[in-house]
Amino acid sequence: MVRMVLSETDEVTDRLMTYQETLDYMFSQLPMYQRQGAVAFKKDLGNILTLSAEMGDPHKSFLSIHIAGTNGKGTVAHMMAASLQAHGLKVGVYTSPHYMDFRERFKINGQFISEAEVISFVEEYKVLFAKVKPSFFEMTVAMAFDFFANRAVDVAIIETGLGGRLDSTNIITPELSVITNISHDHQAMLGNTLPLIAAEKAGIIKAHVPVVIGEFGLEVNSTFVEVSAAMTAPMEYADRHVQIEQLQDGLRISVDGAVWIPLLKHLFPTSFYIKNLRTALYSLYVLQERFSLIPQLIAEGIQHMNTSTYYIGRFQQLLTSPQVIADSAHNIAGVQELLINIRRLNYRKLHVLLGMVNDKDITDVLRLLPTDADYYFTKAKIPRALAAEELQIIASSFKLEGNVHSSVKDAYEATLANADEADLILIMGSVFVVAEVLALAPI
Repeated sequence: MVRMVLSETDEVTDRLMTYQETLDYMFSQLPMYQRQGAVAFKKDLGNILTLSAEMGDPHKSFLSIHIAGTNGKGTVAHMMAASLQAHGLKVGVYTSPHYMDFRERFKINGQFISEAEVISFVEEYKVLFAKVKPSFFEMTVAMAFDFFANRAVDVAIIETGLGGRLDSTNIITPELSVITNISHDHQAMLGNTLPLIAAEKAGIIKAHVPVVIGEFGLEVNSTFVEVSAAMTAPMEYADRHVQIEQLQDGLRISVDGAVWIPLLKHLFPTSFYIKNLRTALYSLYVLQERFSLIPQLIAEGIQHMNTSTYYIGRFQQLLTSPQVIADSAHNIAGVQELLINIRRLNYRKLHVLLGMVNDKDITDVLRLLPTDADYYFTKAKIPRALAAEELQIIASSFKLEGNVHSSVKDAYEATLANADEADLILIMGSVFVVAEVLALAPI
């Protein structure tokens, strides 16, 4: 079989692409939202439907759980995956974006897709890609569906990319639809009001498929009620059913007043962890009979979530002296939660390594940040990154002061050089800033 290989001369050879050549092909030939922004966003399911049909509709060969929402999708996905894995199930997880390794997007029981499988998929369907011209995200969704079908997973947890209604993942008919919460983010693509954003997220609701909404919101409630009623989809709010009590040695979980999980141990239950835990637990409660779930195994799974599912990038402690916390929160609601948890820590001085993107209004986020911290302004190595000098100027109008650093590596080294052992270093502002620091100080 003749294979296309990227080279300076675009020659056609009979050898397979290397893994790096395959990544170069995907990143350079196909639009990627996380790097390029809105130009890569397609409000259309046509491409993914065409790809899927040509591939034999692999998404129809496995059970799935679909997760949308503004914040917490990845956390809820990994909590649910860990719990299902603890029951001996073969669980696929598709999330985006990735931090350090492209293959993070595609996992089965915490193990990445192999480089060989990535190469094989692209080689097999490159002619189809040339015809359909999918976006980077459309291609990765197709890859995930193909991967999970070929590996015969028991269930796959599928996270949306942007929105829901026209997200490329939205061709599945899941066992359960989950919407974590609604907040302002990606307004240029999803709408400027919470009801408009909610309507896009509610697009994952399918006929007769139960739906769990993580958090009740008065402004968006009518949207969810109307859509679920129209689809005859039973809908419940997790935060109206799940009670979490902090005990000395862990958490006690009740559902509608009755103890369901007597003790779930966790060292540091952050506020965003508790919110996401409610959503994940009630989703599992709804699926209890479908997958014969046992409360104790659910608890054991969540307790080992970080290692069993490769969960990284959220309130992740990289060092203890000084404390270094990396968190990929980047919108108003996410940053508010992050700061709540930062204030609970004991430290002498706060150092913030900050890098952001250039296609969002960042002023509302900057307005939230503490003025008594030292800032290290930088930019990630992506086209969407906001120039560090520009970020410094904007931040100074909010009395956030600090120096510009030419790279994330330089900024991180500067924080370590300037921080005392009793200080706290916070890495934030962009998934890609966090990713570059994780590559320097991996778990």
